[in-house]
Amino acid sequence: MPVGTVVLYQDEDGTVPILDWMEELSPKARVKCLARIKRLRERGHELRRPEADYLRDEIYELRVDLQGVHYRILYFFHGRTVAVLAHGVIKEHRVPPHAIDTAIRRRQKFVQDPGRHTYTEELT
Repeated sequence: MPVGTVVLYQDEDGTVPILDWMEELSPKARVKCLARIKRLRERGHELRRPEADYLRDEIYELRVDLQGVHYRILYFFHGRTVAVLAHGVIKEHRVPPHAIDTAIRRRQKFVQDPGRHTYTEELT
């Protein structure tokens, strides 16, 4: 079932970790990451390997590979219709446990107060 809405997690101070992370990527990597986010919006829970995978504790990863570099965007589902992007990492062999722990903390904050932790501008 398609998700339809993808929102970005926003910290209390107004920063949006995934946007900060994507600004550091090459233009080509950024385009590929945005394309994968679009696929997530289109496919939702139906997205599978090699494009996405379940990690643990309700945290999933979007998988983007480009020129031998593995980009990962951590996300979770909130309810049945909304996917929330939580964090971005570049990995070698596996997503570091501390990155998943950060995503879990962000997920908990979001679930407690979605309005406060939702970035309201359009993702471009």
